[in-house]
Formats: sequence, structure tokens, C-alpha cells
Amino acid sequence: MQVIHEGSELWGHDRPDLGGPEPGPAFGRLFDAHAAQLRRYLARRVGAEPADDLVAETFLVALRRRESYRPELGTARSWLYGIATNLLRHHVRSELRGLQATARLARTGEASHVGHDGRVAERVDAQVRAAQLAGALARLSPADRDTLLLVSWAGLEPAEVAEALGIPPGTVRSRLHRIRRWLRTNAPTPEEVQDLA
Repeated sequence: MQVIHEGSELWGHDRPDLGGPEPGPAFGRLFDAHAAQLRRYLARRVGAEPADDLVAETFLVALRRRESYRPELGTARSWLYGIATNLLRHHVRSELRGLQATARLARTGEASHVGHDGRVAERVDAQVRAAQLAGALARLSPADRDTLLLVSWAGLEPAEVAEALGIPPGTVRSRLHRIRRWLRTNAPTPEEVQDLA
């Protein structure tokens, strides 16, 4: 078996050799290259504090499972997002409960309407729209929600989402088509759907 080292012209910087006896330097570069973007994605999914824990856990799992990384099958970025998405699945129940509670807030009209200032009204409107969008996201299956948010919040390409989730690229494309069509009829306004697309 030929070992392809980081820096090789064939694989580039996002397909590092992580299987060596001293993984520290490679993981340091991997962390520097992807931790901030991964944290932003996770923070949008579960909040800042859990995101910090999930980033740390993602890199710990990656370090422990470094022998399972195959650069010929995908980039380190998509491998890390796959690990993070699997860890997120452990948080789906609480995430779903939070989205459902926020959606209930929008339905009951309990958003705070303090004062008549235009800025306050804009904030309340934004809170209501966010609550309605959260409700739409809560109605998606976990697999569809992961697919959509990996594209819209993490900025992964559909091929990278396929690598991260371990599914065929055609499945990602069909999920995205179905989700976008569903959002157009079920999301509160077209602007929110555009923000996700």
C-alpha cells in the first residue's frame, strides 16, 4: 500500500496522512484549518457552549479513529463534519425540543411587544420569523435537517455532505430538492427559504 503524505500534489492540504506514529503535528494543522468553521456550524445548531464541547469531542474522536480516515475516499473536512454530525445526533432530542418550544412561542403570540419604537417592532418581527423558521426546521426529519444545515450553515458542497453522512451524492441532491420544495410551501416567507438555500 502506498502512503500518501500531507503536502503531496495528489492529495493537497485537506487530505493529510493521519496514520503516522506522531499524529500531533498533522492534527494541529487540521485543527487550525477547520476548528473555527466547524465551531460556527455547531454553534448555529446547538448554541455556543455545547459547540465548544462538540468541537473538542469531534477532534478527540478523530484522533482516536485516525486509522479509519481514508484520504482516497474524501477530504479531512468532510470526515470531520461527518464525525461532528454523528455527535450532533446525540443532541437531536434536546435540539428538537428547543425548536418545538420556540415554534409554540410563535403560535401562541407570546413574543414580547415592549414599546412602540420601530427597532423594538423589528426585533419582535425577527423573533417571530425565527421562531416560525425554527418550527419548520423542527418538522424536518433528522436526516433532512442534517443535510440542509450542512449545506446552508456549514457551507459544505453536496459531494462533501455525501462524504460526511456516508450516503450517495444523488441522495443528497434529491434530499435538498425535496427539502427546498417543502420549505417553499411550509416556511413562513420566501426570504427565510432563500437564507437557507
